Amino acid sequence: MIELENVAYSYGGGELLSEISLKLAPGSFHFLTGPSGAGKTTLLKMCYGALLPTAGHVRLFDEDVRGMDSDAIAMMRRRVGVVHQDCQFLDHLPLADNLALPLMVSGRDLLAEQANLKELMNWVGLSARADALPPELSGGERQRAAVARAVIMSPDVVLADEPTGNIDWEMSQRLLRLLIELNRMGKTIMIATHDMALIRAAKSQVQARVLRISSRRLQLAGADL
Repeated sequence: MIELENVAYSYGGGELLSEISLKLAPGSFHFLTGPSGAGKTTLLKMCYGALLPTAGHVRLFDEDVRGMDSDAIAMMRRRVGVVHQDCQFLDHLPLADNLALPLMVSGRDLLAEQANLKELMNWVGLSARADALPPELSGGERQRAAVARAVIMSPDVVLADEPTGNIDWEMSQRLLRLLIELNRMGKTIMIATHDMALIRAAKSQVQARVLRISSRRLQLAGADL
């Protein structure tokens, strides 16, 4: 699915990441941890072509990202659902329409997808907010909406950057179950998080690798998590 080979990334004159090698195999589940500023978001961005490495190779679905033009990258991203920390919505559109935007852009039949959209909104606890405008949503509601929009296209890979950072434990568990269900359907999942309790809860339900960025490099975290 996604492969990083001896990848490095420099920013502001200094090296943020160095000698990163990683394979996200089909159906795998990964957590990505590390202190703030370690490069978790940067690593995720390289995994979907938003950033190019300053050294090494990134292959997305068997293609080197350096050889892909903008159209090829856009098509590839339909296979990757991304949950951003600062997810942006169109403030003049109700929530349901914001979530349906990826379907519209890809030319899918919106009428045929209505049942799936309603089911997904119910799962993330936003059915009652379908007609709300984004500025009317709380931080937690926006985060749940970000997860819903990332998976609406049923992507092959889901990359989530702190998806539970602004929501309570009960909803964190609900979103985790959704991601685990997607993984059991064969989807590849990687979640960047500081939440060790979330990782422990996941490891009791799914076989997950825990990776940690430390001193610019990627390490397999200990079994004590």
